[in-house]
Amino acid sequence: MKNLAMKLAPASIPIAITLAIWFGVPVPEGVTPGAWHLLALFVGTIAAIIGKAAPIGVISVVAIALVALTGVTSGTPGGAIADALSGFSHPLIWLIGIAIMISRGLIKTGLGARIGYYFIALFGRKTIGIAYALGLSELILAPVTPSNTARGGGIIHPIMRSISASFGSTPEAGTSARIGRYLALVNYHTNPITSAMFVTATAPNPLAVKLVAEATGAQISLSWGTWALAMLLPGLVALLVMPLVVAWVYPPQIRDTPDAHRFALGKLGELGPVSRAEKVLLGVFGVLLVLWAGVPEMVLGKGYAVDPTTAAVGGLALLLLTGVLTWEDVLAEKSAWDTIVWFSALVMMATFLNKLGVVGWLAKSLEQGILDLGLGWTAASALLVLVYMYSHYFFASVTAHITAMFGAFYAAGIALGAPPMPFALILAAASSIMMTLTHYATGTSPIIYGSGYTTLGQWWFMGFIMSAVNLAVWLVVGGAWWSVLGYW
Repeated sequence: MKNLAMKLAPASIPIAITLAIWFGVPVPEGVTPGAWHLLALFVGTIAAIIGKAAPIGVISVVAIALVALTGVTSGTPGGAIADALSGFSHPLIWLIGIAIMISRGLIKTGLGARIGYYFIALFGRKTIGIAYALGLSELILAPVTPSNTARGGGIIHPIMRSISASFGSTPEAGTSARIGRYLALVNYHTNPITSAMFVTATAPNPLAVKLVAEATGAQISLSWGTWALAMLLPGLVALLVMPLVVAWVYPPQIRDTPDAHRFALGKLGELGPVSRAEKVLLGVFGVLLVLWAGVPEMVLGKGYAVDPTTAAVGGLALLLLTGVLTWEDVLAEKSAWDTIVWFSALVMMATFLNKLGVVGWLAKSLEQGILDLGLGWTAASALLVLVYMYSHYFFASVTAHITAMFGAFYAAGIALGAPPMPFALILAAASSIMMTLTHYATGTSPIIYGSGYTTLGQWWFMGFIMSAVNLAVWLVVGGAWWSVLGYW
């Protein structure tokens, strides 16, 4: 019994919720029984993910099996299993999965650490310079590292801890306030900002892209280049402001750090000359960024456009052919395969909830509730964004949060009169900004919080402040920037 993948006590709640909706709640007018039963399965799945009843991959496979067995999407067994497995055919899912495989090369070759120590050697003579060096390192890695946990927790965090320890600032010695607490908070709060800046910077972002396209009948398609351009200016401003805000709230005791420069140079010396594998990896990353940004299409015309997933497959093929990665590396990248499975299940359920009219019904219900408050579209949109973002206090998964709420909230905002493109962008940004709030908000948070540099109160207080600051930056700077770009 101890080896059961599904934990019986946590699983009892989502099972009860599913059965209660399926059998206990009357099917609303305008919704078919099959659609309502799919909603019951969907809500139960999200509840299981939030309650950590089992690994998300296990929950997703169970969800796929239940959709096929119950036939909630199709009247035939063949159609039901085809629907249940349809998520695996979505290109965005494979874009993220393959990009995670490619990013494995950052750790394997040492290129990720080299980039971090290089910027610290360049800017690290003062504590604020180290903070910006950590942020710049994350920014460089973000477009090609869809696992924000691997980026912030696996690559940048060990560098941050090494720098802190070199100044005698460790939780064990009770000296976190010297410099470690400040750098740990900067390390963490860089992560949500960079995650908001690129479609490929965190795994759930393509889900938002898909939900926006579905809600607008594909009239709004957030391509990699469109997203990156729209998020560029507010993201850069947020990265500039964040270390100053953290220093204002929790100032480091050490402000001058000449030894950090020498320490970073020493680490670079240990890494040795740039290897052939690192050069190949840099070249592949450069090609991917050019293709993802749509440069060939812009320069040469539509006939030279390359699909982002096609580019990712080509990049992975090059790394395999050149030996930078081996097939064993690809097979061992469990997070990539895990992402492909859970992403496919959630995209499948979200797609059919939309096709069967459930999202539209939820959006209309939400719209009517806000109309009853007598709010104009501006206040209504602000309310939707705030409720969407701060409800993340109740979520331990960004993916579950986006899947559960993004589609309905976006559709409701559009129905209430919000400009479709800016509202899509602010909700997409909020989907990453909300990672700041808690020590369980995303995979990166327990890693950095768990290293012990801050108390729980300090973490939550700083998280709330940064959520407000980041949201203000995206609303003010982002709103003005999107106006310049002609999005409203």
